[in-house]
Amino acid sequence: MMRRDPIELEIFKNLYHSIAEEMGAALRRTAFSPNIKERRDYSCAVFDSRGEVIAMGDHMPVHLGSMPMSVRAAIDATPMEPGDLVMLNDPFRGGTHLPDITLVAPVYVEERRRRKDGRKPPGRHANPDFYVASRAHHADVGGAYPGSMGLCREIYQEGVRIPPVKLMSAGSMPRDVLAMLLNNVRTPEEREGDLGAQIAACHTGADRLREVCARYGVDRAKRAAAELLDYAEELMRAFLNDVPAGDYQAEDLMDSDGVSERPVKIAVTIRVNQQDRKRRRARPAVTVDFSGSDPQVESSINAVAAIAYSACFYVFRCLLVEDVPAAAGLMRPIEVIAPEGTIVNARPPAAVAGGNVETSQRIVDVLLRALAQAIPDRIPAAASGTMNNLTIGGIDPRNGQPFAYYETVAGGMGARPGRPGVSGVHTHMTNSLNTPAEALEYAYPLRVRRYSLRPESGGAGKFRGGDGIVREIEVLSDCEVTLLADRRSRGPWGLHGGSNGAPGKASIARGDGSVQSMPGKFNTRLRKGDRVTIETPGGGGWG
Repeated sequence: MMRRDPIELEIFKNLYHSIAEEMGAALRRTAFSPNIKERRDYSCAVFDSRGEVIAMGDHMPVHLGSMPMSVRAAIDATPMEPGDLVMLNDPFRGGTHLPDITLVAPVYVEERRRRKDGRKPPGRHANPDFYVASRAHHADVGGAYPGSMGLCREIYQEGVRIPPVKLMSAGSMPRDVLAMLLNNVRTPEEREGDLGAQIAACHTGADRLREVCARYGVDRAKRAAAELLDYAEELMRAFLNDVPAGDYQAEDLMDSDGVSERPVKIAVTIRVNQQDRKRRRARPAVTVDFSGSDPQVESSINAVAAIAYSACFYVFRCLLVEDVPAAAGLMRPIEVIAPEGTIVNARPPAAVAGGNVETSQRIVDVLLRALAQAIPDRIPAAASGTMNNLTIGGIDPRNGQPFAYYETVAGGMGARPGRPGVSGVHTHMTNSLNTPAEALEYAYPLRVRRYSLRPESGGAGKFRGGDGIVREIEVLSDCEVTLLADRRSRGPWGLHGGSNGAPGKASIARGDGSVQSMPGKFNTRLRKGDRVTIETPGGGGWG
């Protein structure tokens, strides 16, 4: 076996990561919607010839951990020739929820497809040398509610469900597939523009991979990709070897599913096995078992298997001190058990829009709570635990066209061992930004009336949790508003004696001066001049 060159491995790790980052930059700069170009609700990644991820951009954790399943679904669905590009958003085939549309493109390195006489070989091409993928949250993909994030009871109400289909074939775009999609969304021009940005991102990634292979040779580049997977696995196993063996259990509750008031339980047992150094791959070093979680529910907070896997990927990657490659090898020592038909692995036709954004956060909270028993000096108190998903849609009086505004509102980070939490920041499964007031008011008939930190909302303790945010928006036309949020019944938990953070609040101020307190999950009509106020939870205290 050839000895691994650590310097070369570090070079290729950064090369592949820089490609994913440049893909993200291309997507952001060419996107149409504020949700992508301002909030950065997108992710890009690079995959090897087998569809295993070798590099991810520093983008959205909930996207990145689940994206390999979308790539696998695309590979299994149809052969991909040069110039092809597959589109999908089906949550039950590797997606997360319907607004997240994924594009997958094969990368063929030209030098491997030419004969000695310089001509291309006839017939089908060999398997791709790499794949690239871009995923973006589209502000509307149809369905019953503007923004496609409402309180639905089945997935057919949430928007257009796209199985793996070719958006491009041999470099050209058949207009029928695109027309089918654009005819079923409220903002077709914006959707087409954002899809074009995703295509540009994939082209950017493919070009950079070919440049790397032209410089170093395709065999050397692919060998380095395989070594990155093994290296990531070794780092994870080395870390897990220092975690005390045992079973660590925890559970936490979603406030409700939005249909009934009954809390929804997520339970986990993390089993850390004593590793046999001679036969360390004989069994998983860690088993993450979600048995005991509640059955799937009527409303849209159901998560699919890709979400549960993504949350585990995120948590265990965060525990590694080293600057590890975000590669598939990280999860080789970890087995995830998510029983089908539960809140963490729902069966179709369950509604799932909130599972991606809300249940994913609670899964992270449960995992951290369990791991706090094993490695207490490494685990923070609970963060706000919700993305506070706000969607507003209607007709823009400035142009008479439909609009759909979507954003998540930040909250408080939980305090950490030795440090307080950060205030007003997106945490855990989201890595997005808030829409700047100027961009929001320019793009939509909305006005930001208040945007501030929420004083004293962080939990007290030796180290205090971060404060949440207050965001008040006035609507300048009649419209429909939907909120999908959690941590309203109980605040984020503190650790080691720290106090809980303050739970979130929401209210509607009507034009007649009345103020109506709202639950965490609601849909209502607003009149011109009405205001919606979101007060997000603070993080838990530590110590």
